Amino acid sequence: MTDLETVSDIDWLACELIEQVPGKVSGRPVVRGTRIFPDPIVNSYDLGDSIDEIHEGFPTLSTAQIKRLIDFAHAQRGQQDL
Repeated sequence: MTDLETVSDIDWLACELIEQVPGKVSGRPVVRGTRIFPDPIVNSYDLGDSIDEIHEGFPTLSTAQIKRLIDFAHAQRGQQDL
């Protein structure tokens, strides 16, 4: 299973696709204009789901957005390992 602590350590606010609005889903970071948390997207990918499978679960996001969230998370994790 994916290490959820690693995912939650990601500075999602540094990603242009993410917003944090007080009062919107308890002020947690979400994909801009939605109520979708980025962590489940990355977790799904890390557990073996394809981009297309993730898109089926989150049809309001484009595949480009999904790819960007995954790339951003993986880059953030890489920086944490340094």
